Formats: sequence, C-alpha cells, structure tokens
Amino acid sequence: MGPDRRPAPGHRETVLVVGASRGIGLEIAAQYLAAGWRVHATTRTPQNPGALGELGDGLVIHPLDVRSRADVAELHATLGGTALDVLIHNAGVYHGVSREEMHDVNAVAPIRVADALLDRVAASRRGRLVLMTSQAGARRGTSGSLGAYGDSKAALNDAFRRRAPDWARRGVIAIVMHPGWVRTDMGGATAPLGVAESVAGIRGVVDGLTTDHHGRFWTWEGQEHAW
Repeated sequence: MGPDRRPAPGHRETVLVVGASRGIGLEIAAQYLAAGWRVHATTRTPQNPGALGELGDGLVIHPLDVRSRADVAELHATLGGTALDVLIHNAGVYHGVSREEMHDVNAVAPIRVADALLDRVAASRRGRLVLMTSQAGARRGTSGSLGAYGDSKAALNDAFRRRAPDWARRGVIAIVMHPGWVRTDMGGATAPLGVAESVAGIRGVVDGLTTDHHGRFWTWEGQEHAW
C-alpha cells in the first residue's frame, strides 16, 4: 500500500473534468458538485454551455478544445496556482470524424493535457489523474485492427503505459478507466448502464486509489481490465 494522501479535515477538494458538456462528463461534474467539491469543467462551447451551465454555484467553466495546444496552455495559465486533487480527462469522439482526428482527440490529446496540467495535480493532496479509455481498446494480445475507435483507445493505453512511470515519479497516481457501456449519446439508448450509476462507480474507484493502482487499467466497478 502507498502513503495515505487523504485530505486534511476541512480541506475542500478540487476536481477538473475535461469534456463535461454532456453525458458522463456532465454527470461527473454534477456529482462532485453535489458532494461539495470545487469543480472546474471544460467545454468547447463556453458561450453556450447547455446543461453544464445549469449546474449552479461552485462550478467554473473553461473553454477548451483538447486538440489546441494554445487552449491547453491558456487553461493552465487560467488555473494559476489551483491544485487539482483529481483530474479526469473524459473528452473523446466515437464517430463523425476522420480516423486521424479520432486518433488526435482520443489518443494524443489526453496525454498532452495530462502532461500540461501535471504540476497542478502533483501540487494537490490527492494527486489523482484519470484518463477515460474503453474496453474497445483492449488488444488482449492481438495485433490486428480494432476499428478506428478501438485503435485510438488502444493507442491511448499504449501512450499511458509509457508515461505512467514519469507521472509516478512526480507523486501522481494515474490510471486509465473503462466507464462501462453507458446510455449516453455515444453509448446509445440500448446500453445497459445508466450514467448516474457509472459515475458513482467511477467516483468510488477514484476515491479509493492508492499507489498500488497506479499505471493500470480499471473499470468503473473497480475491477482490473486486461490490456
């Protein structure tokens, strides 16, 4: 077991949710707000945040296109000295874009954002970093194509494993997580899992993270997933 990094009594924790305009990201922001956290959330359309803008006090909305290095740098500057107890990178695409853009959004951008904001995570009491992946990106020893989406998530998993040792040396506990097959715009109406249930599981896993969990692939139910 690793060192206890639980917050001191009276400390109000802070989370950043990247990709919070709808679906799982929106619910993550809502549940952390309901739990009394300070919540920073990003959207590509801050001028029209939709349901995200209706979550109420305690929420700070930031503009961010994860493909833009300038946007990522501006987010870091805007956060200033804010320490992020938890950073959850949820932004991703499933269809409607080219294979190259899907790779950039799903595989390249999460690592770029994590590296850029790592100092804010490392400065916090908890120091937890979660990148949303998918079981569709689990190769399980195969080398063939998993389809555009699966290949992008497999590439994210590969990049995560390369970066994880460096992040550990910074004192950050980082994982990739499969949120389940969830009833969202991406998951579809026939998915078996409700978004609130998925996010409650995600938050439970995040809350229980120790250094023993670092660098590994977990599900919303707290089960380790095969690569």
